[in-house]
Amino acid sequence: MKVLCARERLREGLTVVTSVIPLKSTRPAIENVCLVASDDMLELVGTDLDVAVRYRVADVKVEEPGTALIPARVAADFVRDLTGDTVRLRSKGNGEGFVIESGPDDRCELTTVDPDEYPVVARFIEEGSLPVLGAKFTRLVARTSFAAAREAGRYAMHGILTELEGDELRMIATDGRRLVLAKAPVEASAGGIQRAIVPTKGMMLFCKVIDDPTEMVRIHFGENQFGLKTSKAEVYARLIDGEFPRYSAVIPAMTQNTFEADAQALHQKLKLVANVTSADTRAVKLSIGKERITIYGRSAAMGEASASLDVIFDGKPTDIAFNPDYLIDGLKNCELQNVRFEFNEKNNPGKFTLGEDYTYVVMPITIDT
Repeated sequence: MKVLCARERLREGLTVVTSVIPLKSTRPAIENVCLVASDDMLELVGTDLDVAVRYRVADVKVEEPGTALIPARVAADFVRDLTGDTVRLRSKGNGEGFVIESGPDDRCELTTVDPDEYPVVARFIEEGSLPVLGAKFTRLVARTSFAAAREAGRYAMHGILTELEGDELRMIATDGRRLVLAKAPVEASAGGIQRAIVPTKGMMLFCKVIDDPTEMVRIHFGENQFGLKTSKAEVYARLIDGEFPRYSAVIPAMTQNTFEADAQALHQKLKLVANVTSADTRAVKLSIGKERITIYGRSAAMGEASASLDVIFDGKPTDIAFNPDYLIDGLKNCELQNVRFEFNEKNNPGKFTLGEDYTYVVMPITIDT
């Protein structure tokens, strides 16, 4: 292989691809980045066996086609720190080394791995794929990813449920204590419902390759994987196999109590009171009255605090308690000046409206009063 390319284009590609490549693996070959040069295209391939990416580097001149498997992070770090505008990549004649050069002075020789040891990475399936505006896709991921489960537990909650029904794309995430639903109309039109539980890591990688929000990307719901294609990259994520909670049953359909408050002010007051709570007593009580809400927090180790703000309330004065972190997470993502909070009894889920077609449900907790 012999390739001449722009350093910045190569750096961008290596940054994206190495984000998915594991530091250590039971299959050492996937700790490397696979370089494939053909015609006038250089493709970088990386995978951790659950998520995979093919990234096309622009502005290249292929003098000799070929394939090479080289240490991913060393290559990325070396290219990042180069100062030249162009980079020459070449395999050594015996096939047992790979050279990265820039200008007359900067050179790195890397060990290589037999490309035959690298797993097969699928290509994007155009048939049946659907167009989605890049900005809409990334916005839905940003609206939901914060609520996906991270700790060990129900495996299906470690991803984002993605549904396409008609011309509406929905994403839902939950960790069992809170749930978020975001919707957006799309230009595509699906026959029936297409559904996939996509790993959160895969969703973040999808967003990373969408560098132009105005681009129409394509998505594909496969039997075992979900794919996304942009002008520069193809990304695939193996689907999570499991039963996702019935989110429609979690979201309250009817509520008896509603209040509206300035989202920024409520956010600030919650952060203020949360300072006195501890990991063992991570709870705040919301005492909701006709025109005012008071937030209380306390812990034996640090003391107690309270803060109040004006609200517009319709319902019966009530006390209800939550983990403040969950409320703060939702308010950080609120797209409205005034947040709307609806609930029934103090033991029932609370529903926040954070934006148009954007709903956040949080389970209350029981505290000693």
